[in-house]
Amino acid sequence: MTVITLPQFAQATGGMVSAPHFLAAEAGADVLRGGGNAIEAAIAVGSTLAVVYPHMNGLGGDAFWLISDGNSETVKGLAAAGPAGRYYSARTFLDTQVHEIPFRGGRSALTVPGAVAGWGAAYDYSKSFWHGKLSWGDLLENAYQHALRGFPISSNQSATLAHYAPVLCKQPGFSHIYLPGDEVSRPGTIWSQRALGNTLQEIAEKGSESFYEGQLAKKMITSLRASGSLLTEQDMIDFKTEWVEPLRVGFGQGEALNLPAPTQGLASLMILALLDRFKGSFEDHLGAEFIHYSVEITKQVFKRRDQVIADPHFHDFDLSSMLEKDFLDDMAALIEPRHVRPSPAIGAGDGDTVWFGVVDAEGRMVSVIQSLYHEFGCGVVAGDTGVLWNNRGCAFSLIPGHINVLEPGKRPFHTLNPAMYAENGRVHLAYGTMGGDGQPQTQAAILMRAKHFGLSLEAAIASPRWLYGRTWGESNAGLRLEHRYAKQVYGDLQKWGHQVSWVPDYSDVMGHAGMVGLSNGANSNFAAATDPRSDGGVMGVDI
Repeated sequence: MTVITLPQFAQATGGMVSAPHFLAAEAGADVLRGGGNAIEAAIAVGSTLAVVYPHMNGLGGDAFWLISDGNSETVKGLAAAGPAGRYYSARTFLDTQVHEIPFRGGRSALTVPGAVAGWGAAYDYSKSFWHGKLSWGDLLENAYQHALRGFPISSNQSATLAHYAPVLCKQPGFSHIYLPGDEVSRPGTIWSQRALGNTLQEIAEKGSESFYEGQLAKKMITSLRASGSLLTEQDMIDFKTEWVEPLRVGFGQGEALNLPAPTQGLASLMILALLDRFKGSFEDHLGAEFIHYSVEITKQVFKRRDQVIADPHFHDFDLSSMLEKDFLDDMAALIEPRHVRPSPAIGAGDGDTVWFGVVDAEGRMVSVIQSLYHEFGCGVVAGDTGVLWNNRGCAFSLIPGHINVLEPGKRPFHTLNPAMYAENGRVHLAYGTMGGDGQPQTQAAILMRAKHFGLSLEAAIASPRWLYGRTWGESNAGLRLEHRYAKQVYGDLQKWGHQVSWVPDYSDVMGHAGMVGLSNGANSNFAAATDPRSDGGVMGVDI
């Protein structure tokens, strides 16, 4: 069969959507076309992604939002990430001689999912401040129709499922939904999720609260507890999202904005601010010098990130002090041209995620990330609801005294961090990516390319990328380059002391990035781009 895709770059006069799956971009554009605002369109995008990209996000996961009415001074952050249940602490595992939180199964289902509550908080904000008029049914219709009627499976979902099926097939409810006939469906196969469609219909009829209270919540918790989770109905009832003030740092001719802890938004901003200090040291966005400075900066930033980022309700630290000029200048003094410092001890920062962005006709923007953490989360489907639960709790430590030690009611460290860029008091771009530890690095790459090197949004995202870090099972951090880089770049980096390896062109390892924002074109107000490494697309609305 033929699978319809959308372009990876477009411009329009009445609003834009960028998403890592084309059906989600279409859902958001439908809302904009029907008179909805950027928040309403984002809820349509997010709910549709929960259906058509289930290996990377879902109703059982978390989300973080940046919301702008166009004015950079009034940007709001929304943390929709759930805490550990009341019966969880490090001792829960240590007392049974378990020294690492399991990645899969009911025992890894230890945090309340926040994504649906995030939709609810954003929906209320839209109604109160942006005069949003659309109903829950209007916003979730695309999502539940795709779930009930079916849609063509993406190549990314099929490949990811094939890789993890031997482990995931053992989890309660997984094979019944995701492995029909005990086989991995090929790309393009029409696949439906009737149970998830029914759950989305219930939320459409009753609102986001129905996910956390009542029969739906009871069914999910009963099933999870049968699989080994200690979460309770009261944990679900007690959960609340949180509005937060974004962190900011000067960059280029404007400022970059991101979220505070428990996200790693600080790291993304620090990398950008430090690269800004060295922009006279590299001339080519495809050159070895740009990569070298980026990697050496990333090492220093991650070392500090891992010392200070935790749930601020349990560990109060003034993150803004690390964005002050003197602090950043002192860090910059540690970076040397063509000299590689030892890699700090950093954790394995994998994680699959979706970023999406929307700008509406009035220039209001949202930048959103949703995630289950690892591919398909913990692998447990919560009863007959079709909801796949996250395993974000794996990011907790079981070491007593650790900044991210597991405690009841505490949120874990989050790699998730949506971003924005503003100039002259106006938000110009919403951008972000999936990719765990790669998120701050890719954010830096695409914003530098767009604002410092002057590339189009499309070229900024599609150009070759690098990734510094380690993945599961590796003891040392290394530097990966997409094979589209020149051999000379590889050779120079290796000569300077970097541990370099190739990855294929347009590799998933580099994440799925996207951007929406104001257009520089004379005939369009807005532009958007998505990543050729994803199954995504962009769609605009003209007026």
